Amino acid sequence: MADYYDLLGVSRDADADTLKRAYRRLARQYHPDINKDPGAEDRFKEIGRAYEVLSDSQSRARYDQFGEAGLGGSGMPDMADMGGFADLFETFFSGFGGAAAGGGPRRRGPRQGDDLRLDLTISFQEAVFGIEQEVQIRHLETCGTCGGSGAKAGVGPTTCGTCSGAGQVRRATRTPFGSFTQVAPCPTCEGTGQVIADPCNACGGQGLQQVRKKLRINIPAGVDSGTRLRVANEGNAGQRGGPPGDLYVFLTVQPHPHLRRDGINVQSEVVLNYLQAILGDTIEVETVDGHEQLEVPAGTQPGAVLTLQGKGVPKLGNPVARGNHLFTVKVQLPTKLNAEERELLEQLAGHHTSKGHKHPHRSGLFGGLFGHRD
Repeated sequence: MADYYDLLGVSRDADADTLKRAYRRLARQYHPDINKDPGAEDRFKEIGRAYEVLSDSQSRARYDQFGEAGLGGSGMPDMADMGGFADLFETFFSGFGGAAAGGGPRRRGPRQGDDLRLDLTISFQEAVFGIEQEVQIRHLETCGTCGGSGAKAGVGPTTCGTCSGAGQVRRATRTPFGSFTQVAPCPTCEGTGQVIADPCNACGGQGLQQVRKKLRINIPAGVDSGTRLRVANEGNAGQRGGPPGDLYVFLTVQPHPHLRRDGINVQSEVVLNYLQAILGDTIEVETVDGHEQLEVPAGTQPGAVLTLQGKGVPKLGNPVARGNHLFTVKVQLPTKLNAEERELLEQLAGHHTSKGHKHPHRSGLFGGLFGHRD
């Protein structure tokens, strides 16, 4: 299933009105009664499914945090249950001055606050083992002076005189198809049905104030760049007593100078001299846990991969399970030899001159180094 936001062509912070406009436009474009192209009906169903999820604040929050896996079932939406039929009706008839032309009235009850996004950069080590980090955000909170009403203490909002509290006004429109009644949000109260004659001085009648707040975010072990963390109820406060939105923290992990990550495994290179590769050795290597001992078997070849079990990245959500650290071997050959070293190597390789001729014998160990064996 494609990303729901991409299906509707909206950004991840799109509000309800933007979602509805995008859905109406696409539903009209791909409705099978209008679009007879192959695949139009499937596209229409996908659009409906995307709007069903994103138009509901709870299912949208689950989708934002976990994707399709957080929604449970994967059945296609019931247009009647989700109100899609009404939306489609409005879509097809809004162009003729029908009831949907001006949009419906705004909800007069509590409205959930907007979600917020915070981009946070952490180190490679912090991503591996997790960290509790303090951050500072700016968000909207309910005005402490008026309690969110937007009016001065003891005054309170009054019923809008333009729409008599209905939140919407009606206007008759004549068209070639007959007369239609157009419904639009009341311009005086903006669809709320109430006006504030004496607004609160602290919030200017909005009922909300922007404040700066410090939070301690728990970043779990095993996160990576692109991981999204949800901090519940730390978005903007809701209007008229509605619940607050959530804060979404998007992580970026700084690269390590020597270590690379591949899923839950860590990769790096280790450089051996040719004697260590031939004879074997125990060397000290850098890991996310600090310096560790790595056994190098005798006869290790260039490009071989040596493994330290359990020295990788903890699995996100299950820090007990860890990946491995994989070391790719590079063998460094000397570019210069002194006379003693050269003589010793020639003796071991069977290339020394004795009694005026070369001995054909080659050591099995060093013959292998030079491409020959006994």
